[in-house]
Amino acid sequence: MNARERILKSIAHEEPDRVPIDLGSTPSSGISAIAYNNLKKYAGILHGHTRIYDVVQQLAEPEEWILDRFGVDVLDIGRTFNIRKDDWYETSLADGSLAEYPTWFRPKPQADGQWEAFAPNGTRLAVMPKGATFFDQTCFPYLDGYPDDFRNLPDAMAKVHWAALAHSPWDRAGEPDFWDRLRENALSLRQNSDRALMIVCGCNLFEWGTFLRRLDNFLMDLVTQPTKVEALLDALLEIHLSTLANVCKAVGDVADIIRFGDDLGMNGGPFMSPTTYRQLFKPRHAQLYKYVKQHSQMHTFLHSCGSIYDYLPDLIEIGLEIINPVQSSCRNMEPQRLKTEFGADITFWGGGCDTRTVINRGSPADVRDHVKQRVDILAPGGGFVFCTEHNILPDVPPENILAAFEAVQSLGKASVSLA
Repeated sequence: MNARERILKSIAHEEPDRVPIDLGSTPSSGISAIAYNNLKKYAGILHGHTRIYDVVQQLAEPEEWILDRFGVDVLDIGRTFNIRKDDWYETSLADGSLAEYPTWFRPKPQADGQWEAFAPNGTRLAVMPKGATFFDQTCFPYLDGYPDDFRNLPDAMAKVHWAALAHSPWDRAGEPDFWDRLRENALSLRQNSDRALMIVCGCNLFEWGTFLRRLDNFLMDLVTQPTKVEALLDALLEIHLSTLANVCKAVGDVADIIRFGDDLGMNGGPFMSPTTYRQLFKPRHAQLYKYVKQHSQMHTFLHSCGSIYDYLPDLIEIGLEIINPVQSSCRNMEPQRLKTEFGADITFWGGGCDTRTVINRGSPADVRDHVKQRVDILAPGGGFVFCTEHNILPDVPPENILAAFEAVQSLGKASVSLA
């Protein structure tokens, strides 16, 4: 069974020859540049590059050596962009180690040690404080209220750091030949790899409200200004459906999975009641998933952090097939509960290792035992792809990263070694 078959079989809720594995196919199943450098140093890997393809989250693009050694079964089509040496330049990270930024990203160091990112017109988009490892949003275009209409919504969205500092391939989306290149690159990747292919395409709804209005304001708007919220969501939906039309035309017959995003949960529960979700967001999420199903072969994947247990029946009903990151430390997100109640209907892409307390704080033995327990719960009957609960962050010891992937592969036919 090759890697693509392994992924697709698990999505079909059948057990493949071994547990499918992901590292880096999405910006929520990746590895920070600092953790990546530490892993390379621990492994004695002196060649290659630590290239930060997601500058907001400071994520490294995993190289072939780690994909092969960790048995990774899926690739991000975005990795086919920015492949030339002169697409990158060297920078220093918070721990003093070296990495590379894409040439279009030129944050400015400040006297207090922080880094700031600016739009061409001088608007400050994001800031990374001294010693930090993540750029925080500083520009909220609708902070003072909604406009009378949303004709200029694309201009407002372009001022949000998630869009202005987008990861590949979307950092190239403004180029005139982008969609042709996306298709050519995807076809080439399919021809030269047997791994499954992922296209990351956010199409966020709730999160775009928080990006534009700021989280506190938008949460109040859900109750106090639902009509304005719905008008914004409809304008966003129109933009997203236009994007999906282009994505489906370009790679809908090549990519295996399309990754949406919308963080709907907190530690203790969802951001809103199921009733509010059903009124404002569910019908629009349904349109996005329906469009993909009608116009492509791609499987629908949603990244949604936090406690989203209350929404899972609704998400399954409207056609969602895969959920990530399966944040098990949140309320009602216990793996056994999720597998028992929803395991026949949705694929858990994540939940393989707790990134909040285990992989960063436990011993390698703790990590191995923890991962094996998770696999024992989530893998039976398929519907599971192993990755950590969100990205591997800078505080994760390299020996624990190795232990996690060793544990998964020890349950199959292969074994991982960094020797």
